[in-house]
Amino acid sequence: MQPATDTKMPLIGDPFPTMKVATTQGEICLPGQYRGKWFVLFSHPGDFTPVCTTEFVDFARRRADFRRLNTELIGLSVDQVFAHLKWIQWIERNLGTKIWFPVIGDQTGIIAHRLGLIHPNKGANTVRAVFVVDANGVIRAIIYYPQETGRNICEIMRLIRALQVTDEFGVSTPANWPDNSIIDDHVIIPPAKTEKEAKERLAQAAHGGIECFDWWFCHYDLDADCEEEEDPV
Repeated sequence: MQPATDTKMPLIGDPFPTMKVATTQGEICLPGQYRGKWFVLFSHPGDFTPVCTTEFVDFARRRADFRRLNTELIGLSVDQVFAHLKWIQWIERNLGTKIWFPVIGDQTGIIAHRLGLIHPNKGANTVRAVFVVDANGVIRAIIYYPQETGRNICEIMRLIRALQVTDEFGVSTPANWPDNSIIDDHVIIPPAKTEKEAKERLAQAAHGGIECFDWWFCHYDLDADCEEEEDPV
């Protein structure tokens, strides 16, 4: 079967496409099976390849960290499930790491084309794409890497944490958060939308509740704010 060419690839803010897929852990339905959890679907160019092997090991070794973020992992490539199984066995036997997450087999390439994971100028294999999907099944971030460059697993985890903080507190996060060169680990308050709100924002800063460089650039220490809200023992 030829992959559909008229399917619009999903974008940030779109619901993750509904699909039933064959994996190393059996058939699963996306995104419904992960409702209430975040998940990262990441594609790799091929099994039994060095860069992909290093990524799988590093993803697998951060299981506890992903679970603390209420996040599951799902791998994918245009290999068959039996090839995934043999490769996973090789990783466990030779590198001592168990791959705990499912890996989608997509030998027809239909899923890869539907998600925009095959970029013709980079060959017929899937590029290193990352889809971060929230607990409501909405795509919150998409990252692409070329086949020759391995991913930074810590950056993916940082991204998930930042998105979750954004959802919970209605804030934004600066570059390199939580280690920004200007405001350190503070979070950014969305800019004021009215003249009245801008004045109130600066007045609040004058009393020490928040810090502002100007009315449109205000920030605060999220940890300190949380501590103040704790009930006394």
